[in-house]
Amino acid sequence: MIAQPARGAFYLLQGFGLILKPGIRAFVLIPLLINFIFFTLFIWLGLMQLGDIIDYLMASVPEWLQWLEWLLWPLFALTFIIIGFFISMMSANIIAAPFNGLLAEAVERHLGHAPASEGGGWKTLIKSFAPALLSEGRKIVYFLLRALPLLLLYVIPGINILAPILWGLFAAWMLTLEYIDYPLSNHGQLFPGYHVTLRERRLLSLGFGGAALALTVIPVLNFIAIPVAVAGATAMAVKEKFIQSGKAPIQV
Repeated sequence: MIAQPARGAFYLLQGFGLILKPGIRAFVLIPLLINFIFFTLFIWLGLMQLGDIIDYLMASVPEWLQWLEWLLWPLFALTFIIIGFFISMMSANIIAAPFNGLLAEAVERHLGHAPASEGGGWKTLIKSFAPALLSEGRKIVYFLLRALPLLLLYVIPGINILAPILWGLFAAWMLTLEYIDYPLSNHGQLFPGYHVTLRERRLLSLGFGGAALALTVIPVLNFIAIPVAVAGATAMAVKEKFIQSGKAPIQV
């Protein structure tokens, strides 16, 4: 029970070392820049809205729980920060997707497991753009169908106490789906095809996603979260044999 999540988190930590390796560093700059822009924008907007949002959430807490205000206020504040950074990261990933694919390919080659794509690089990315876009659309639908009910829990008195925990688990799961997509899509394995594989390794996946989520709320380090997580997810995909042998047919 403990070993699986810990191993998943360890793959995320491996990403720090991988992005510094020769042959990989060149693919880190653009995802890093995109991540910096999105996180800076969220911090600016969040500082202006945080107080009003927390006051609104506290107003929905029933009177018999008001004595827990000392605990609920920081809990709701932390949840706001997690949700904000999570949405910022997901948005940044959409813009950085082509560059993240190149980064995942470079990491995979460094690990001695050459991508299945013939030719590699920009030519392959352009060819697979439409299937990858469809896969991204399916992930967005998957996210919205589950995120909206979870957000509604915040306005239900009493139940909103559990909402931060449920949202944290869901965010960790979604981050794993997001980052594992880059190495797997280089082999034609697209969402929702690999969803079943990850569901069978749920604790491992939540360990990786939880570590990625924690990274997003650590000042300074959150600016390098995207390249670190892409590199770590690629290492996990290779070493846990998530990547199928040969080139799987692209699902459309």
